This record gives sequence, structure tokens and C-alpha cells, in this order.
Amino acid sequence: MDRPRTGCIPRAGHRIGRERERLGAVNLRAEEELREVEEQHNNLASERDDLRIVKLDVDANCVMVLKNCGPKGYPGFPEVGNFALPAKLLKKGVTDMIRISDARMSGTAYGTVVLHTAPEAAAGGPLALVRNGDIIELDVAKRRIHLHVSDEELARRKTKWKPLPPHATRGWVKLYCDTVLQADRGVDLDFLVGSSGSKVGKVSH
Repeated sequence: MDRPRTGCIPRAGHRIGRERERLGAVNLRAEEELREVEEQHNNLASERDDLRIVKLDVDANCVMVLKNCGPKGYPGFPEVGNFALPAKLLKKGVTDMIRISDARMSGTAYGTVVLHTAPEAAAGGPLALVRNGDIIELDVAKRRIHLHVSDEELARRKTKWKPLPPHATRGWVKLYCDTVLQADRGVDLDFLVGSSGSKVGKVSH
């Protein structure tokens, strides 16, 4: 998004010929519900009537945003970016909606999905500041996402933003969360950048 930082917009060819995608009100799940949904995401493909999805106050013109599912937020950069559409809309024949996420998704998935937004929400990136009712403009041809919120309002939101509680206070998970780079930098660990690994000195099994 344009403000406060430009997110990574992967090349896309969806709906070729349309210079501008739809404008729609963003509808976010509450933070605690987001955590529940992402943890159960593997079940959502078959359980589309999950109450957390059914009760979303969205229509076909809305933009759905899933945040805190990036390298640090989840943690681990999972393939949950292709989250399901609400069953109530599927029953009406809606087959696609704009979805924006700091997560990944499988290469076999489809739809109007913007992924790998960086910096991710858990790192204080643009998605962290998005609220219900905000307007997001997606221009695929120009590879541009614009959050229609004033700089003053974004600054106000930024001062109130607080990072998620740490996933761990020691061990590998803490090391990973403390050192993992963002999607636009390859999700490598910062201390491994430029390294080529070490030869195994002796058999260890």
C-alpha cells in the first residue's frame, strides 16, 4: 500500500484488460478470531460453514484482508493466503473476491489474491494499520495498492499499534522470529545472508 510504506506487489495477470479492480470496504476479522481461523485453516476448505467465516459482515464488493500470517506473525510464512470465501456468498454464486494477505498460498490455488505483503502486519507493516471500513484500491495493471486513509490517520493508528505477544521466549522459534527477513528479502535468517553453509566434518549418525 502507498502509505506508510509500499508493499510488495507480485506480478499478476488476473482479469487482463481491466486497468482497475473493484473498490470495496475492507472487512477484517477481529485479531483473536484471526488467530483462531489461521490455526484451523487446514479445515476451512471442507468446513466452509465455520461460524467465524459465516458471520463475517461482507458482500461481494468487499476486500477481505488476512493479517498476522507472515514469517513472524504466524510464524513460519504458511500457505493460508487462499482463505475461503464465506459460504453465504458462495451460495449466491460469488466465485471470487479480492483477498490481501501477508501469507503465502499454494501455486495450485486461484483467484484475485495479493500475497506476501511486506513488511508484514506483525512487523508493523501497512496491513497492521488497516481497519474495518477502509477503502483499498487495487490496480493490477499498474501493480499498485492504495489504502485510502490520510497520513494523519495512519500516524495516529501507528502510535496505538502494538505487536503481537512473542510466540516463544527461547529456543528455535524465538531465534527464527527475531532474525527472519521479510518476504521481499527471501524469508532467510539475517545471519545466514551471504553464507553458503558449512561442510559436514564427520559422519554424525
